[in-house]
Amino acid sequence: MNAAPEVLLVAAVGAVGVLHTMVPDHWAPIALIARRQRWSRRETARAALQAGTGHVVSTLLIGLAVWIAGVAFATKFGQAVSTLSSVALIAFGGWIAISSWRELHAAGGHHQDHDHADAERAVTAKRSTRTALLLILGSSPMIEGIPAFFAAVKYGAALLAVMAVVFAISTIATYVVLCVSSAEGLQRMRFGTFEQYGEVLSGAFIAVIGIVFLAFPVL
Repeated sequence: MNAAPEVLLVAAVGAVGVLHTMVPDHWAPIALIARRQRWSRRETARAALQAGTGHVVSTLLIGLAVWIAGVAFATKFGQAVSTLSSVALIAFGGWIAISSWRELHAAGGHHQDHDHADAERAVTAKRSTRTALLLILGSSPMIEGIPAFFAAVKYGAALLAVMAVVFAISTIATYVVLCVSSAEGLQRMRFGTFEQYGEVLSGAFIAVIGIVFLAFPVL
C-alpha cells in the first residue's frame, strides 16, 4: 500500500504548525510581557506552553466544525475568531500603554516604595495581564491547516490522531522556543533613558501587532 499521501499530510500539518507559529502576533506579545515583568525562563516557557495548547485546541475545534458544518462555515467562523483576536490584542496593548503612561506620570517619573497592599495589587495585576494575554493568543485558530485534516478523513481516525499529535508538538515546541529565546534576547538589551517607558512601549507595540494583523490577516 502506498503511504506517501499519509506521510505528506502528516508532514504538512507539522510544517504549518511551525511556520504559522513563527508569525510575530503569536510569540512577540509573550516575549514583550516576559521582559517587562521579568519572568524567569520557566515562567516564559509555561506561558508559551499554555498559549500553544490553546492555539492547538482552538484549531482542532475548528476542524471539528469542518466535519460537522462544512468548510465554508468553519472557515468563516475561524476568520471571525482571528479578527476578534487581533482586535483584542489592540485593546490589550492599548490598555497596557495607557495605564502604564498614567501610572508613570502619577509617580512623577520616579519609582516609589510600595507597601504590602500595593505589592499585592501589583502581583494581581501581573497575573491578570498574563491571563488576558494567554486567552487572546490561545483562542486564535490556525485556519490554513484545516484542509489537511479534511483531506485526511478518508484515511481513517488513526491518521487524524497522528496528525493532531504532530501538529500539537510542532506548534507548542515552536511557541516555547521562540518565546523563551526572544524574551531572553530582549532581557539582555538595555534602552537607556527609554527604559522607564518600557511598559508603555511594550503595550504600544502589542497594539501595533494587532493592527497589522487585523489589516493584513495571516490565515
